[in-house]
Amino acid sequence: MTDLSAAHDAAVTDRDRLAGSAYNGDRDLAARQSLYQWQRPRYDLPGIVTEHLSAVHGRVVDVGCGNGKFIKRLHRDRPDLELLGLDIAPGILADVPGGAAVADVARLPLPSASADAALAMHMLYHASDIPQAVRELSRVVTDHGLLIASTNSDRDKAELDELWVRAAGDVLGTDRGPARISLSARFSLEKAPAFLGEEFGRVETTELPGTITVTDPDPVVAHMASYQAWADQHDVPFESTIARARTLLEEHIARHGAFEIHCLGGILVCRRH
Repeated sequence: MTDLSAAHDAAVTDRDRLAGSAYNGDRDLAARQSLYQWQRPRYDLPGIVTEHLSAVHGRVVDVGCGNGKFIKRLHRDRPDLELLGLDIAPGILADVPGGAAVADVARLPLPSASADAALAMHMLYHASDIPQAVRELSRVVTDHGLLIASTNSDRDKAELDELWVRAAGDVLGTDRGPARISLSARFSLEKAPAFLGEEFGRVETTELPGTITVTDPDPVVAHMASYQAWADQHDVPFESTIARARTLLEEHIARHGAFEIHCLGGILVCRRH
């Protein structure tokens, strides 16, 4: 691992940064989530999760529940379930319905085999020790329960990575600037099955490819700016690069009518048997 990637890994997993800056409210997370309204096909991820839980009864714990996107859907569609949301950042839990508590996936405050299902949606890349986090999730899930995780592919949103490199290069006066930080790289769709397979005998991956098409730069700029908590990791003036990226987007849209971003995320449904 290079010094740069080690520094990025440390930044992605830093508890103070996650709780105090990145997720101290839901503004930045909401900006990243909102970009998907311009994606085709549209995926109802909370609906997909709810469907996978159709045979589950009892307690479902959403670890790293964020602003409660999945709990809110389950609260509506599955009122029979006992729902618990856990997140390391107290500031993001304000609007999570029902029970919610501050907790770290490395040490879940739950008895063994106390959950009939667990969710770990776009969050395991923030765990400092991913195998330990998977062991904890496995510990709290009953023998016949399931874990549903999600993440993005290493190839997800490559156009945004290229836009950042071009904008950063322009700001620095070089051909190409340094890459932007990748949150999901440590637990990408390609790497996730190996991590999860250490504890779960069956790991089924469903890929969710799509294309985001925008005719206005604002949602893309908001998405890129939502990485403000990691601005120090980009080795380039963050706000200047965002401003340059906006200009490049405006020029691209003026020439081509739209800007396209190819997405590849997915969910992984894990069972022991």
